[in-house]
Amino acid sequence: MAKQDANAGPPAPAMIDQRIAELGDWRGQTLARMRQLIHEADPAVVETWKWMGTPVWEHDGILCTGETYKAKVKLTFAKGASLPDPAGLFNSSLDGNARRAIDLGEGQAVDAGAFKALIRAAVALNTSKVKAKARPKPAK
Repeated sequence: MAKQDANAGPPAPAMIDQRIAELGDWRGQTLARMRQLIHEADPAVVETWKWMGTPVWEHDGILCTGETYKAKVKLTFAKGASLPDPAGLFNSSLDGNARRAIDLGEGQAVDAGAFKALIRAAVALNTSKVKAKARPKPAK
C-alpha cells in the first residue's frame, strides 16, 4: 500500500524501487531484503517517502525508516525503545528515549524471524495506541 500526496510525484513504492535501483550495490540489495521482510511481517504496511528521500514504513504511525549511507543501511524504529528485542538486533541509537536502530554493513545478515518479530511488535504498539485514543472517555 502507498500513501502519497497526489501532487508529490511518483507513489512512494516507486520511489523506493528507484532508490534501490540507483544504489545498485549491496546497500540496494540489503534495503530490498529488509523491505521484503517488512511486507512479510505486516502485509498491511504502508510505504511512504519522507524527509527529502527516506523510505518509511507505517502502520497506524511510523514503524521504521530505511536510510542508506556509504558503509551501512540503517533501519530506525521510531518507538524502538519501547519494543522487546530479545535477539539483540538493535545496535545503534541505543541512548535515546524513543528510537532504536539496526545498522547493517556489507555482508551482514539479519535474523529474519527476529526482525519480523520487531516489525510485528511495532505494529502492535502503534495499533494499541490508536485503539486507546479511539475509546470513549468515561462520563463524569
